[in-house]
Amino acid sequence: MKLGQKNLVVLRGEQGYVMCGYVNLTVANKFKDVAVKVTGVATIEDALAARVHSCTLPALKMGIRPGQRVRDVLKIIA
Repeated sequence: MKLGQKNLVVLRGEQGYVMCGYVNLTVANKFKDVAVKVTGVATIEDALAARVHSCTLPALKMGIRPGQRVRDVLKIIA
């Protein structure tokens, strides 16, 4: 499945769901969501294998750091 974008944001809201979307991390921070940004991905497989580029403060508080693999991050926020 093609994402058709170069930037992917993995987001977890207060209700505990996980989704992918193209959201600004500044906006995610305002809603206290856990979000990480991944760059340079073209497919879901690329995204899962990629490393985190940047993340919101709530993500940092959960132990998520830039450089971590997206697969590992999804285990933390799921």
